[in-house]
Amino acid sequence: MGTRYFGERVKRNEDPRLLTGRGTFVDDIRLPGMLHGAVLRSPHAHARLLSLDTSKAKTARGVVAVYTRTDLPEHLQQPLPKLIPHYALIHHKTQYALAPEKVRYVGEPVAFVVAESRYLAEDAAELVEVEYEPLPPVVDLTQAAQPNAPLVHEDMGTNVCAHHTQRVGNVEDAFARAAHVFTERFVMDRGTAAPMECRGIVAQWEPKMRQLTVWDSTQAPIPIRNGLARLLGLPQGGVRVIAPDVGGGFGPKIMMFYPEEILVPCAAMQLGRPVKWIEDRRENFVAMNQEREQIHVAAIAVDSDGRILGVRTNFLYDSGAYIPYGIIVPIVASTTLPGPYKIPNYHCEFKAVFTNKTIVSPYRGAGRPHGVFVMERLMDRVAKELRIDRTEVRRRNLIQPHEFPYEVGLIYQDNAPVIYDSGDYPATLAKALQMIGYDMWPERRARYRREGRYVGLGIACYVEGSGIGPYEGARVTVEPSGKVYAATSVGTQGQGHFTSFAQIVADALTVPVEDVVVVTGDTGAFGWGTGTFASRAAVVAGNAVHLAAQAVREKTLKVAATKLEARVEDLELQDGKVFVRGVPGRTMTLAEIAVAANPLRGTIPEGWEQPGLEASRYFAPPRGTFPNGVHACVLEVDVQTGMIKILKYVVVHDCGRVINPLILDGQIHGGVAQGLGGAFYERLVYDEHGQLLTQTFMDYLLPTAMEVPEIEIGHLETPSPLNPLGVKGAGEAGVIPVAALIAQAIDDALMEFGVRIAEMPLSPNRLLEIIQAARKQPAAAS
Repeated sequence: MGTRYFGERVKRNEDPRLLTGRGTFVDDIRLPGMLHGAVLRSPHAHARLLSLDTSKAKTARGVVAVYTRTDLPEHLQQPLPKLIPHYALIHHKTQYALAPEKVRYVGEPVAFVVAESRYLAEDAAELVEVEYEPLPPVVDLTQAAQPNAPLVHEDMGTNVCAHHTQRVGNVEDAFARAAHVFTERFVMDRGTAAPMECRGIVAQWEPKMRQLTVWDSTQAPIPIRNGLARLLGLPQGGVRVIAPDVGGGFGPKIMMFYPEEILVPCAAMQLGRPVKWIEDRRENFVAMNQEREQIHVAAIAVDSDGRILGVRTNFLYDSGAYIPYGIIVPIVASTTLPGPYKIPNYHCEFKAVFTNKTIVSPYRGAGRPHGVFVMERLMDRVAKELRIDRTEVRRRNLIQPHEFPYEVGLIYQDNAPVIYDSGDYPATLAKALQMIGYDMWPERRARYRREGRYVGLGIACYVEGSGIGPYEGARVTVEPSGKVYAATSVGTQGQGHFTSFAQIVADALTVPVEDVVVVTGDTGAFGWGTGTFASRAAVVAGNAVHLAAQAVREKTLKVAATKLEARVEDLELQDGKVFVRGVPGRTMTLAEIAVAANPLRGTIPEGWEQPGLEASRYFAPPRGTFPNGVHACVLEVDVQTGMIKILKYVVVHDCGRVINPLILDGQIHGGVAQGLGGAFYERLVYDEHGQLLTQTFMDYLLPTAMEVPEIEIGHLETPSPLNPLGVKGAGEAGVIPVAALIAQAIDDALMEFGVRIAEMPLSPNRLLEIIQAARKQPAAAS
């Protein structure tokens, strides 16, 4: 039977539960005798710990335990695990569960207090007496890279912890023979994910069963399980990690490990009582990993027609005080930069640098917005200087449909080559231009100026790496009730997995999608996999679900063939029933077949392989898939206040075959909202002492429903040849090109002032400063 649900706008089956307050988040876990933890954090960005006195805290009312580093088991006093090593990572420094002799950023954990309530734990934490010797902090990224900068880690002799270069072709020759070379400096500053739910952990130890259960707001429950088992000396089967409903992850919730993920289980095991720690918002600003800050010096070489001969970028990447996640973010930035364009010669080089600020790890986009910002701004510069229409200069350089698979010549974050699997980039651009009304833009823009309004149009192209390995798995089971259960190795944080995976299973087994129950994020339900990150769940886990469901379908027909005394090829599966073709009276329901597949007596036929109507399968992609898209917008700038208002916003996206357009549209909407935040509102500001000045939502601006516009979405589908479903990732598509798009639209709106945006994020105040500075330039108009 053909597809019934794949590609349909099926409503998310998890939403009624979540919208009516019946979700279960970590803070909803309440266990008998549960204790509560609070973390004492460093108030200094850089200081030596001279002494720690916990005596007053230990005797405070309701306090059960106070931990400093020396109170932990010896093996937990060492640096936390290195998550993703890389040969270019010279100094792979990771933090400790509790700080040893030094603190290196504001918010670094110094002590952990466990008490009968969170209030008592917080009060006792203030009684811990710490003597600090403040040291000179290094906060500015450029300064930190200098040889004479204060050292974050003295044993290194430098703050540069990684130096990596990739090259394609002969860049020097390309620049030497180019008709035009344009060089610019681009800055993208720090931001935070600001999830609705901050981090949280609950741990319970059952000594008689020697079973540790952990509820963790993580994106990677299985690796957390594996790591905890190793660190705590337990078998993997003795640790169960559950990621229940998670109120937003966006990347930072995939750390392994945050200190609290060690401290809470350790305390629960030592004290013999459940322990809960819930991060508050002020903690979240400094304790959860941040993202974004990079400084690029980039150049583009073109011929007289604007065709690209070569591109070069050298940039600094701020890793914060430690670099547990390795250099994934700058690698992604540098390999995303070429985008949909043919670049025969390319040089990308970066240095990762320690500073006395919060650790950096991937946040939605994970370096992709940086690369796209640089490349799209360079393309805009070429268009302006050569007086070529900005869309035409892009068309001239686009990879063409017949050139796929297209080898870029770089190595991606998964150590596999960057090979674009499929796409039709000219069609994506053409559709976006049609949706935004580009042909009529000169007349519309002139009309706006006659009305005294500063309105601009922007358009930005991108290619997104997604669907990387190593693998994911799934198990599909038909129970005797006829209900179908699918357990997957990934967790979910709002992506709609409960629905999209159910659609895949429902199609394979021809049952109503409502009859498929999907379980995610529980190592007790499925124990092999990696996690939800890098726009990979639908590609990798989705295909594992598909393979498992197809295997159950085949097993269903085999079992039914035995019971109906028919050949498999004479059977059909439809509406959850198997019948003999041409003999409608000879049928079996899935429930009946599930019972038959698990006999109490007799023998199991050889072809059944195993009892039960169940199958587990894994999918390991050969390399990543590469969706693409184009965003376009029209925005208005208030030159008196620096505020912007988006009048129209369109997205055209190609992520291969679409499982559920409704869920995909939601992913894009959310990504655009976060992209707008990263372009115009959200910026973490540190002073020269390493103190975070934007630690509340009064200071750190988030776009609201008032700022996020209506978004028109168009879809193209060029199926990926790399997986059975033909799908590509989509989780980060909404956020990737937004900064480049907004910059171009502002340039267009303020063309007569000669404004050129080369930094992100902006803000009303910063844009007003740029406008005022441009107005003072006598030759600004052009």
